[in-house]
Amino acid sequence: MRHYIGLIHKDADSDFGVSFPDFPGVVTAGTNLDDARAMAEEALTLHIEGLAEDGEAIPEPSTLEQVMSDPDNRSGVAILVSVKNAPPKIVRVNVTLSGDILERIDKFAEAHGYTRSGFLTHAAKKLMELEAA
Repeated sequence: MRHYIGLIHKDADSDFGVSFPDFPGVVTAGTNLDDARAMAEEALTLHIEGLAEDGEAIPEPSTLEQVMSDPDNRSGVAILVSVKNAPPKIVRVNVTLSGDILERIDKFAEAHGYTRSGFLTHAAKKLMELEAA
């Protein structure tokens, strides 16, 4: 099980917000601290699963020292957030494709909201599921 640092923020008239320095833009909130922690685990797990499905790299967890060295992070209270099902390690590979196929893959992927890696991952999984059935 992996652990990432979440930062809890609380304004006077707000719920307990949680942000993740290793995943800018991923935020969640809870009405109390227990709720905020549970929501943080769920949000982080779903985000990492999405990255894995899209074939995107998943960052290694930063240390507390690294997180707190950024002055913008010092207004939050640091907590450890567990990722329930750590995705498999992402491996960079080099493949050879003809230029016209690569161009078609890239156009299709962009038109459907995929990265190239995400599209190839999705297509490979789909074909393997069909062959296994």
